[in-house]
Amino acid sequence: MTTTIVTTKIKAPIETVFDIARNIDIHQLSAAKSNEKAIDGKTTGLIEFDETVTWSGKHFGLQLLHKSRITKFHFPTYFVDEMEEGHFKSFKHEHFFQTESDYTIMIDRLEYETPFRILGVIFDRIVLKKYLTNFIKTRNKILKNIAENPQ
Repeated sequence: MTTTIVTTKIKAPIETVFDIARNIDIHQLSAAKSNEKAIDGKTTGLIEFDETVTWSGKHFGLQLLHKSRITKFHFPTYFVDEMEEGHFKSFKHEHFFQTESDYTIMIDRLEYETPFRILGVIFDRIVLKKYLTNFIKTRNKILKNIAENPQ
């Protein structure tokens, strides 16, 4: 099991940040580099408790599918998406939100297991953990920009 945590400080109300973090359209914008698209389940707007979304995107030169379900949802402080179908043995993404002065602190906690036993562990240590951490950081930069500069 691998865990990675990314903390992002955003100068915007907690409700705004929470909604931006669960917005399917904004996620697609933030994942443009991998051409991630929502292709089934909730495919636009704000995802809610017990809804699913299936993503199709190009990662490591492969077109991959990843289906998640929102398994916990406490507006505006916490939600969880967990993989139902995909290329991981398990995949859980917790989203925490807390207020600090005029800021919202957004914490992404990603916990996953790779398949393929030792080969999966080696791939994770050499490439995957860094890739996923950078994916979240890139996503969060875009979320921060949208939240702090509403148009």
